[in-house]
Amino acid sequence: MNPPSALKQVSARDRRQRVQAATTGMALLKALARMGGRATLTGLARQVEENPAKVHRYLISMMEEGLVEQDPASLQYFLGAEAIHIGLVAMRLADPLRVAEPALLRLRQSLEMTCFLAVMGNKGPTIVRFEEPGLPVTLNVRVGSVLPLLWSATGRVFLAYLDDSQVERLAAEELKHISPERRSALDPRDPIGELKREVRAAGMAIVRDTNLQGISAISVPIFDFSDHVTAVVTVLGATGSFDASPDGPVAQALRAESLSISQSLGHVCSPSG
Repeated sequence: MNPPSALKQVSARDRRQRVQAATTGMALLKALARMGGRATLTGLARQVEENPAKVHRYLISMMEEGLVEQDPASLQYFLGAEAIHIGLVAMRLADPLRVAEPALLRLRQSLEMTCFLAVMGNKGPTIVRFEEPGLPVTLNVRVGSVLPLLWSATGRVFLAYLDDSQVERLAAEELKHISPERRSALDPRDPIGELKREVRAAGMAIVRDTNLQGISAISVPIFDFSDHVTAVVTVLGATGSFDASPDGPVAQALRAESLSISQSLGHVCSPSG
C-alpha cells in the first residue's frame, strides 16, 4: 500500500501533466488560428516548435472533441465545428465599450488628457464614454454629444473607414451647409474623398482648431473581428500644449491601445500592421 506522501506526489504530478497537456492543446489551437485556420501537420509542428508525433497525438484528441478536423484529400488540419462555436459565442460577447474602458483609463492617466470613445449613431458619431484628467480642458462635449463628420477627428475616422450610405449622406449634408471659409480648407475638387484618403494613409485623423477653437485632437479606429470599424477612440487637449504629430507620444499611445482593443474584439492585424 502506497504511503500518503507518495499518493500526494502522484496526484501533484498528474495535475501538472494535465495542465501541461491543456497548455499544449491551447497553443496548437492558437497556432492553427494564426496560420489561417488550416495547416499541415509538419507546418503546425514547426509553428509550435514541437515534435510532429507529439502534435499528431494532440490533434487526434482534439478531433475527438470536434475542435479540429482533417481534410481527407489534402490531409490538412483545420478548426472544427466546436472551435467555430466557441469563436461565435466570444464574438457575440465582444462589447467595444466594455473592452475599451480600461484603455481609456490608461490613456487618461498616462497622457493626463481628455479621452473618449465614440460609436456611429443615427445622427452621427456619438460619444459613449468620456474620461477627463484632474485638470480637465473646458469643453462643451460630453457623453451623448454628436460630433460632425467633416470637422472632428472622430468623425473623419468614421467617414474614412465606414462604407455606409448613411455616413455619406450626413457628410454631404454637412458639406452643403458649411461657410465659404471652412470650405476653402478642404480640397476643392473632391473634399470628402481627399479627407478619406488622408485618414486612411495615416491610419488616424488629426485636427487642429477645426471642430473646437483652441482644441486639437487625434482619433484612431477600433476594428472588430470582421475588420469593421466598430468605434473610435480620441484624445484631445489645448492646441498650445498638445503634440498632434502622427509620430508623437499621443499618437503612439493611441495606436497601441486601439490595437489592443481591436485584438480583444477579434481583429487580426495584417503583417504590415
